[in-house]
Amino acid sequence: MLSAMEFENWTVVASGPQARVADPAQHLLGWNVPPSELIHIPEHWLSYPEPPASIHYLLAIIYIGFFIFSLVGNGLVMWVFSSAKSLQTPSNIFIVNLAFCDFVMMAKTPIFIYNSFSRGFAAGHIGCQVFSFAGSLSGIGASMTNACIAYDRYTTIARPFDGKLTRTKALVMVACIWTYTIPWAILPLLEIWGKFVPEGFLTACTFDYLTDTFDNHMFVAVIFTFSYCIPMSLIIYYYSQIVSHVVAHEKALKEQAKKMNVESLRSNQNQQTTSVEIRIAKAAITVCFLFVLSWTPYAVMALIGAFGDKSLLTPGVTMIPALTCKLVACIDPYVYAISHPRYRIELNKRLPWLAIKESDDTSSTTTETTTAPPPAAATA
Repeated sequence: MLSAMEFENWTVVASGPQARVADPAQHLLGWNVPPSELIHIPEHWLSYPEPPASIHYLLAIIYIGFFIFSLVGNGLVMWVFSSAKSLQTPSNIFIVNLAFCDFVMMAKTPIFIYNSFSRGFAAGHIGCQVFSFAGSLSGIGASMTNACIAYDRYTTIARPFDGKLTRTKALVMVACIWTYTIPWAILPLLEIWGKFVPEGFLTACTFDYLTDTFDNHMFVAVIFTFSYCIPMSLIIYYYSQIVSHVVAHEKALKEQAKKMNVESLRSNQNQQTTSVEIRIAKAAITVCFLFVLSWTPYAVMALIGAFGDKSLLTPGVTMIPALTCKLVACIDPYVYAISHPRYRIELNKRLPWLAIKESDDTSSTTTETTTAPPPAAATA
């Protein structure tokens, strides 16, 4: 027997329940959802008209492109960084972990693609839970991994004499990342605190930021703090310290060179090494910047849903932050392909048909385990 809530999106006629429509030619969202699944959808979305089929199909095609680019790019990063001896450094453990997070983020997209081609909540409640659980793990895991990458750059550049990062320390930090991340996916999955629900066009799912209860407001506020504010604050702090240190270091070198009446205190070898390390540092900063840029709209959207004007969150608007989050998981591995010299060399060795040009005479103190890093070097 159907509950009152299950009938909210249906009109009862003599022949049985029929889907409500916005007008005779336009269905509302959820019109094709079975009553047993309808109870899992926030009422907010059920008042909007269903988008044209072409919108669903366009999003599905975009996600297919994301899926291919991400799995190929992140798969290559995990393979090359894990198997190439020149890249098996403690610092690069974080790179592999970030690629794994991005890989998982996009590995769940077939659920979205299936829903889009089916024009709705076709995968049902179970598919929604799988989609959301994988998204929570990969999203929060990536945010904390980016914070660890920023910390690693900071300690190597600004505090080089405090001790080099060891493999054991890096593995412990990765274990801490997942210990920190997993509870935020388990709690809503088991509905201990919060829950996972459909959003937007009912083809994607995330944690519930629309239910207007005190417990849910607290959940949104806490997960916003722990999954966004804390890692972003760490990233901003560490990279601002790096920039400050590099600027001060360059200024001191120029002043000393001026006193000695020489053009530069660096030898040609040191300049080459510094150039390589700067490229690696730029890659890390770019990846973290992309992460901040992509997840900030989603964080703002969740706050609006919990504490602001919900009418601002139309199904079409909420799909934009969802797209930006997926886009960064596709871009990350190609940033490293462009900017990381040692990675490009290994790719050229293993996949010469890619025609990647990179000189093999570059020597990076961060990718060679036998050379100690200079004070201004960045880790790979």
